Amino acid sequence: MAEVKFGVVMPWAGPDLSLVEKLESLGYDSVWTSEHMFFYGPTMDAFTVLAAYAARTRRLLLGTAVTLLPLRPAAVVAKEATSVDILSGGRLVLGVGVGGEYPKEFVACGVPVQERGARANEAIRILKRLWREDNVTYEGRFWRLEGVTLQPKPVQPGGPPIWVAGRSEAAMRRAGRLGDGYVPYLFSPERFRDGWSKVRQYAREAGRDPDAIVPALYQFIAPADSYEEGKAAAVADLSRRYNQPFENIVDRYVVMGTPQDCIRRLEQFVEAGVRHFQLVPIGPAPFAQQLEVIARDIVPAFR
Repeated sequence: MAEVKFGVVMPWAGPDLSLVEKLESLGYDSVWTSEHMFFYGPTMDAFTVLAAYAARTRRLLLGTAVTLLPLRPAAVVAKEATSVDILSGGRLVLGVGVGGEYPKEFVACGVPVQERGARANEAIRILKRLWREDNVTYEGRFWRLEGVTLQPKPVQPGGPPIWVAGRSEAAMRRAGRLGDGYVPYLFSPERFRDGWSKVRQYAREAGRDPDAIVPALYQFIAPADSYEEGKAAAVADLSRRYNQPFENIVDRYVVMGTPQDCIRRLEQFVEAGVRHFQLVPIGPAPFAQQLEVIARDIVPAFR
């Protein structure tokens, strides 16, 4: 079996920081934090949280899942990401998305929501130049650089890898042409296989090596004593999280049930091409207990 890695997306509102130490001790590969400027529930700034995680860990990859790239000037993202990369000794993965499901945050940040894709594409190009070059001059549609040099540079040569998130064809194109990873969410295994195939094709068309792109998945998981118990917890969590009903779609999109149920479903995603899971525990048990169950009863099946 191909090497499969497992990370955990921490609760939006910011958990007890000792949980990230527990995560590392349990053998996970990465820790991720989400963010919105404004949303249906509380969220924190991703870079600030990851800086705190950097101080409490030594091995875990630290990732944003995701930074809404259009909402910040590209130069600001370059500085924030570089700072976390340095503080962590080169462990940052910059997950980026375009958002749009909560238009009020775009209004608040003065960004037209219809420009979000174009802004993200331009920002990725600027990030890579600022991380790799000195005396950068750039004239784009949204941003302008006049011979500026980002100092200091990231620890990782060329900067942190940029993993592109999203469910749309535009996200697949962005990942293939510009990204170092591809991270959809709320996908079935079949849809992941199709999307990953398109990402690879876009990469080839751009003259890039598709094998250099990491196929990842932001995956909700509800470990429980039974499939029915896991499903009930998943429906309640996601309906609240996204402010819409989820009763009819959790079977397709959520890994849930007993450890064996979860393993069988995760195996289908691995067969479809996933190599790094960003797990979002939404089962009925307390969060820390779910971390233990996943690490003890599910992850070893893929090692």
